[in-house]
Amino acid sequence: MDVLALARWQFAIVTVYHWLFVPLTLGLGLAIALMETQYVRSGDVKYKTMVKFWGKLFLVNFAIGVATGLFQEFQFGMNWSEYSRFVGDIFGAPLAIEALLAFFMESTFLGIWIFGWDKVSKKVHLLSIWMVVIGSNLSAFWILVANSFMQHPVGYELANGRAEMVDFLALPTNSYLWNQYPHVFFDGVATAAFFIIAISIYQLKKNKNQEVFKTSLKFGVAFGLVGTLFVGLVGHSQAQMIIEQQPMKMAAAEALWETENPASMSLFTIGDEEKMEDVFAIKIPAALSFLAYNKFEGEIKGIKDIQKEYEKTYGPGNYVPPVAVSYWSFRIMAGIGTAMLGILLLAWWVAFKNNFEIPPLVYKILFFSIGMPYLANSAGWIFTEVGRQPWTVFGVYRIENSVSIATTAGEVWFSMIGFTLIYAALVFPTVYLWKKFANAGTDGLEIHESIKSEN
Repeated sequence: MDVLALARWQFAIVTVYHWLFVPLTLGLGLAIALMETQYVRSGDVKYKTMVKFWGKLFLVNFAIGVATGLFQEFQFGMNWSEYSRFVGDIFGAPLAIEALLAFFMESTFLGIWIFGWDKVSKKVHLLSIWMVVIGSNLSAFWILVANSFMQHPVGYELANGRAEMVDFLALPTNSYLWNQYPHVFFDGVATAAFFIIAISIYQLKKNKNQEVFKTSLKFGVAFGLVGTLFVGLVGHSQAQMIIEQQPMKMAAAEALWETENPASMSLFTIGDEEKMEDVFAIKIPAALSFLAYNKFEGEIKGIKDIQKEYEKTYGPGNYVPPVAVSYWSFRIMAGIGTAMLGILLLAWWVAFKNNFEIPPLVYKILFFSIGMPYLANSAGWIFTEVGRQPWTVFGVYRIENSVSIATTAGEVWFSMIGFTLIYAALVFPTVYLWKKFANAGTDGLEIHESIKSEN
């Protein structure tokens, strides 16, 4: 494997691993803030118990998310220095704002929240968790500002062999960003909901603190329905935007070789990428046109025609991303997202209709569904990044031009193996702590003293 392939593998491993923890930080932080808001409003210590229990799991996730995120930026200097040179004038600004404003903001207020119980007023303590939520979402926002420039570059001009910023406000108002950020936000809500549902079901099965985990289960179901439904709605809008701004990405996602009007949506396709043709396909007539235009007609360009257009615009070269990876990652994301709605309806039946009676099969489905958002989130990011290939910055800068010139394959092998081993090692304390706190339930929490005093 050459330096480019190794650098891409390393970035994929590090990024996907880090991304496992980001949505839960965004969603679970918001869930805890809502729980604590209810505690402050009502004075019901049940909600304080919930805040403390879910807060411990949140802190484990937050810590591992920070630890895995620290490695991210090193890669831009080590493996992608040519990319950093080309786009640093633009890419550096949102990342600097993220670190200096958002990350320090959430870290500072997280400290107040952790150590401020019984040391600051209820309202100040509540404000601190809301500031953590705002800070973590600002952090995600500014990182997505940088990524959205890669997907849909705006506010720049090419000068002196580099992309130089000419309009900073164009970056945070990028149309791609305002489809991508809501998608990520509601991904976080859905991920946290399934996390809450699975652990609540586990605790109810163990007959631990029934009142706390019954309420948590109801909260998780409502939270999950909001998150999953909005993920679908925003995803529909995002797909329409991709068809307009990155038509090759959507064509690859559908393995659409020829231009069609109306265009069919693939349910299952086995294709030959070299010959650019289907070997076997099951399709829904006109459904892709409906996805794109909200009506059962409208032209969707195929891979072959887009390739010809790109050759005229950008010069000779292969502009087709890995079709199989794009196709299946898109289907894993969309398929799991659809299945999650069914799981939520099952959880709603348990919480609101079956008086928390949990049949064995239902228990297994709900408990193991905790992994579904993680698979969907990872598949979604793989599709987002792989579908943009061969571009690092779409239409402006290619991936082969982005890799560090002086880096050797041996050096990338060394760092990739090192990062992978470190990340693998971090799995064990993370899972151990999650399991330990989840098994303990509300046992040992200081809240028991608070319940006595407040009663």
